[in-house]
Amino acid sequence: MTEQQTKNFEAFRIDQRNGQHHTKVETLTDDDLGEGELLIRTLYSSINYKDALAGTGQGKILRQFPLTGGIDVCGEVLSSSDSHFNEGDLVLVTGCGLSETRHGGYSQRARVESRWAVKLPHGLSPREAMILGTAGFTAALSLMRMEAAGQHPDMGPVVVTGATGGVGTLAIQIFTAAGYRVHAISSKDQEFEWLQQLGATQCISRHELHWGQRPLERATWAGAIDNVGGEMLEGLTRVIEPWGNIASCGMAGGMELHTTVMPFIIRGIGLLGINSAGCPYPMRRKIWNRLASDLKPPMLEQIATSEVTLDQLTPVFESMLAGQSRGRCLVRLND
Repeated sequence: MTEQQTKNFEAFRIDQRNGQHHTKVETLTDDDLGEGELLIRTLYSSINYKDALAGTGQGKILRQFPLTGGIDVCGEVLSSSDSHFNEGDLVLVTGCGLSETRHGGYSQRARVESRWAVKLPHGLSPREAMILGTAGFTAALSLMRMEAAGQHPDMGPVVVTGATGGVGTLAIQIFTAAGYRVHAISSKDQEFEWLQQLGATQCISRHELHWGQRPLERATWAGAIDNVGGEMLEGLTRVIEPWGNIASCGMAGGMELHTTVMPFIIRGIGLLGINSAGCPYPMRRKIWNRLASDLKPPMLEQIATSEVTLDQLTPVFESMLAGQSRGRCLVRLND
């Protein structure tokens, strides 16, 4: 083996022993990596809500133990057994079983399956790709699914819930880039000025929402991107304009949904499930190409509010689950 193939590197490992959750930054070698056609030198990852659940043990995300955490990764190909990829190619992977059934991106080296790897499109740097990560991919997938269901800017404004988080901030920019007027709902009134700088034309305090209890209330928005779930999603179903759509992509506020069929059969609204982790590859590649071009948020650096290394992950996880996150947090893995 060459020196490159036997190099030691660090990774954030998640384990469960005797029913107890454990995390640790460990030194590994390539022999500790899973199967895959691409060995990459990782450059950046990011922190998503799912990462926080996995990293703290508050969510049953991992299907086996131990695993390296991180559902996003971007890096440089060191070796490839797939003719479609060459040494030196920059690639990214989001979701696709990372930090669930296989080792994830919180590692200075990773081995990934080529069938899920996307070559970094022209127009995106590795850093920009991971500011976007699963959050930006989710927001763009929401837009494309809504538009496939008939959503159009002329229908009226769309509203983003959980607006100060990763998906929320990126959705504001992505939908604005696509020509929509975007309203923002957040419990963090102190961040309204920042949300308006990102493109929100109106900000609504979550504490001042009064949905009403009728199956149908006065229609307020033409569509919604919901990161919260629970009562928030229930309320949204009652106030969307006829033929509008709700993209459901989060459940920080609960995973139960109590509603009626009235919004769907009287107003014809669509409730669209957004599964970014299992998105088919052709759609995945199309979304990343658009995120590098017409849907690229112009204020990515303002959305990247922090950057950490592997040994600084746990406090960020805890802060995110406590509802204190703002924008996106990058994970720097190699210089």
